[in-house]
Amino acid sequence: MTGPRVLVVAKAPVPGRAKTRLGAVVGDEAAAHLAHAALLDTLDACVTAFPAGRRHLALDGDPGEAARPDELADALATWQVRPQVGGDLGARLAAAHADLDGPDAVVQLGMDTPQVTSDDLAAVLSGLAGHDALLGPAEDGGWWVLAMQRSAEAAVLRDVEMSTAHAERDTAEALRGRGLAVATGAMLRDVDTVDDAVAVAALAPWTRFARTWEQVAGSTSS
Repeated sequence: MTGPRVLVVAKAPVPGRAKTRLGAVVGDEAAAHLAHAALLDTLDACVTAFPAGRRHLALDGDPGEAARPDELADALATWQVRPQVGGDLGARLAAAHADLDGPDAVVQLGMDTPQVTSDDLAAVLSGLAGHDALLGPAEDGGWWVLAMQRSAEAAVLRDVEMSTAHAERDTAEALRGRGLAVATGAMLRDVDTVDDAVAVAALAPWTRFARTWEQVAGSTSS
């Protein structure tokens, strides 16, 4: 099978390991359920946009220890799942891309934007046309999506410091430093903090994340 592929790079929604900044406020168990919802929302959008056989997940952690392991296992039934390898985030992203064989384009995203839709992903592929890469910036200065015509070019991510207020700029500069033409996609908001959760849940009330946030917010305020 040929055609573009999707690569989700995510943490297993394990209490104490996923969404730790939220966990510091709402508790580790609640944060894990929020992470689970965000991951499944992301997978749903990808399933609509990419056919079976073109869906890849690089997972950090044991899905058997996740907040809802059976539900997660069902969601991953049509995905090719590999463990993340490498040191820091940039190295793990580069390794996840290197695991993808073949010349077809790849769209890589995480699990921090549960509001993402299949239309957003289609727009990414459309924007990639005529370019070597596309970066979708996040409001915090990072990026939520990286699309590339050739996965091998993602080796440059090993030299980029991620999770900073200028990660998107640095990633774009590193890609252009390899002579790549880089397009800019739509900006989305990552969910890292309570303020982010409130904003994204309001923006996308149809999502699992929004419904889970409503439950969490109700329990923490009572």
